[in-house]
Amino acid sequence: MDDEDRREYISQVQSEGSTVGVKIPETITVGGDELELAEFLIETRKIDRIPPEAKEKITEAKRVLKAERKRRFDRLENEPIDHETAEELVVEINGLDRALNALDTIRRPNYGDESRSAMIEDYKKWLGFLDTVRR
Repeated sequence: MDDEDRREYISQVQSEGSTVGVKIPETITVGGDELELAEFLIETRKIDRIPPEAKEKITEAKRVLKAERKRRFDRLENEPIDHETAEELVVEINGLDRALNALDTIRRPNYGDESRSAMIEDYKKWLGFLDTVRR
């Protein structure tokens, strides 16, 4: 594979939105263990917030996934590989990015619910203010 082809593969994982529409690998090997990546992402979408007892586990999972992503990216960027291997690495890196994005969005609040709560609080404050003014 020449340098131009390598740059093209690298740009496929560095571009914004690179994970959009990409098929997620069913499984991926992480640290010698096989991870059911597609199932992991489906299960992760069901979680609104990280329970306190799971924070450490989520942090460790993110650390491992980031290390695996870096290892694969370094291989794509620096090692002599063929086109087939490069394509596999692109799919794996994008799958890892999707998994990391899923973990990052667990803590993100539901902005619709947050907005409604803020509006209700504002309404209560105004009612309190009006009660004070009427006295």
